[in-house]
Amino acid sequence: MKNITKIQLGHNGPFVSKLGLGCMRMSSIWGGSTPDETESIATIHEALDSGVNFLNTGDFYGAGHNEMLIGKAIKGRRDDAFISVKFGAIFHNGQWLGMDLRPIAIKNFINYSLTRLGVETIDLYQPSRMDNSVPVEDIIGTVADLIQEGKVRYIGVSEITADQLRKANSIHPISALEIGYSLAERGIESELLPTAKELGIGIVAFANTAEGLLTGEMQAPLPENDYRNHFSRFQGENLIHNLEKVEVLKQLASNKGCTPTQVAIAWVKEQGEHIMPLVSMSRRSRLPENIAAMNIVFTPEEMNTLNTTFATGAILGGTYLQR
Repeated sequence: MKNITKIQLGHNGPFVSKLGLGCMRMSSIWGGSTPDETESIATIHEALDSGVNFLNTGDFYGAGHNEMLIGKAIKGRRDDAFISVKFGAIFHNGQWLGMDLRPIAIKNFINYSLTRLGVETIDLYQPSRMDNSVPVEDIIGTVADLIQEGKVRYIGVSEITADQLRKANSIHPISALEIGYSLAERGIESELLPTAKELGIGIVAFANTAEGLLTGEMQAPLPENDYRNHFSRFQGENLIHNLEKVEVLKQLASNKGCTPTQVAIAWVKEQGEHIMPLVSMSRRSRLPENIAAMNIVFTPEEMNTLNTTFATGAILGGTYLQR
C-alpha cells in the first residue's frame, strides 16, 4: 500500500514521502517512561509499508535509544527508509545543558549515530539549532566534509533564522529546514518560509497540533502535572481564549467528517508542495488517521475560515518555540 505523495527536498534533492514520521515519542522523552518498543518498531514497519519513508530522530532522543530503536526497525529494510538525524544538543539527566557544534564534536556525533543506527550513511544530517559560539561556516562545512566521506547524503538545518538559512545555503546546498509550523504557530510565514521557498529548500514542519492545542481534546485548566502548564499559551485566560478558537476548528472538522487533528495536518500540507507535515507517533493505531489527513482538501471558504480564525497573533501566549 504505497499511497503517499512524494515531496522533493531541495533543488536536485531526494524525493521522500510528503508525510514524515517523527520517532521522538518512541523513546523516553527527557527522562520520562519508555514506550513499548515492540509497538514502536511495528509502527515504523507499518509506516514503511504504507509508503511513509521519512523517519525523523535526534541523537539525543532517549540518549541514543531512539537511534538504536530505528536501527532495529530498519534492519533488512535500509533501502525503504530515509533517515533524518538532528545533532548537537547536550543533555544530562533529562536536562538541556546547551549546544556543542564544534567540528570535532560533530565528527564524534556522526560516528556514534552511524553505529547506533547500523548504517553506513545518514540520509539527512542537521544541527538541531545553531550555536552562536561556532561560525555557521564551520558547522555546515564540517557536515559537507562528511558528505565527501560518504557518511552523510544531504544537509538539513533546524530552528534557524532566515539570515542563517541564507548563509548556510551559500556554504553548501541545504535540502531541508525543520521548523515548528501550525495554524497556531505561523510566525515563519513572514520571512523564513519565503526565504526557504526562494532557495528551493524543503520544509519539514513539526508540532502541527501545537502541543495538542489543535486536537480538540484539550480542556481548561490542564492537570497540575501537565508539562504544558509551563508555557503561557496554556495558562489561565490565554488557554480559555485559545480553546474558543479551536471550537471553530472542531466544527469545521465535524462538517467534513474528519478529526481536528486531521484538519490541522491537512492545513500544513496545503501550504505548499515543498512542505512536509512531520507527525510524531509511537502506535500503529495513529497511522491510518494521519495518512488519511494527507488526502483532505479544503474549499476556498474553508481555508479562509481557518486562516482568519487562526491569523498570526490570534493564539495568545507562547511555547518553547518562542524561547
